Amino acid sequence: MRIVFALVLILGVALAGGAVYFAGQQFNANASHIAELKKRVSKNVELANVYVAAKNLKYGQVLQKEDIEVVEWPANSIPETAFTNIDDLIDSTEKKAFRTVIRAVDKGEILLSTKVTGLGEDAGVASSLTKGMRAFTLRVDVASGVSGFLRAGDKIDIYWTGKVANGTVVTRLIMDGISLIAIDQSANTQSVAPTVAKTVTVAVSPKTVASLAQAQSTGKLLLSLRGVDDETTSGTIEVTQNDLLGREVAQEIVKEEKKVCTIKTRKGAEVIQVPIPCSN
Repeated sequence: MRIVFALVLILGVALAGGAVYFAGQQFNANASHIAELKKRVSKNVELANVYVAAKNLKYGQVLQKEDIEVVEWPANSIPETAFTNIDDLIDSTEKKAFRTVIRAVDKGEILLSTKVTGLGEDAGVASSLTKGMRAFTLRVDVASGVSGFLRAGDKIDIYWTGKVANGTVVTRLIMDGISLIAIDQSANTQSVAPTVAKTVTVAVSPKTVASLAQAQSTGKLLLSLRGVDDETTSGTIEVTQNDLLGREVAQEIVKEEKKVCTIKTRKGAEVIQVPIPCSN
């Protein structure tokens, strides 16, 4: 009988201890929650719903409802291009038009209208163009295309080599900080494999399109890859043969030697060369 009583006592103590433990845990959780609420109230931070990626999203992926989730975010720090209404992000009509990811989005990152297409649009080059910009394609090879290390999303400088009015061959920087939006037929900004492209497509203004068309038809274009965070401007850069070799050396190279014409006559065993006017 004493054994049974002891067992009941031990069980009761264990249950009481467990209840106290769980009550303490719940108390701590409530205290933390209350402290967080007090912190928000003290700072007077207004929260609003915003939609973020529920998982990593890749270029060209069609955005589905299960790919997004809603979180609370400080209302005064929500980006202007963020989605705060599900109906703006996902088409709930019978048409079921979808958006396509045009820039990679990490899990938990706020979904922006600049990283997805409009409803029903694909992830083509047109979706990468901002207002007032045009796409223009340049022919390149392994040398002019930076040996295949270009990819969509990079920025480049464009150099032109050709003859100017006085016949001098010059190499001149004609454009700097130009954005690449496609390599051959691919606008995927996440591609890392080097590809020797035949064409690259840039995003430029209509006037620049005309300038590049003229440059491409009158000389040779060479592309130079910029660093990721390089926003510098290079100013005027122009190099001629004189600048490259030094003016005096270049003049000596291009200077033609005076042409001398002669005839040979023989007097006995002696051969004599007599200068005469050149016929041409």
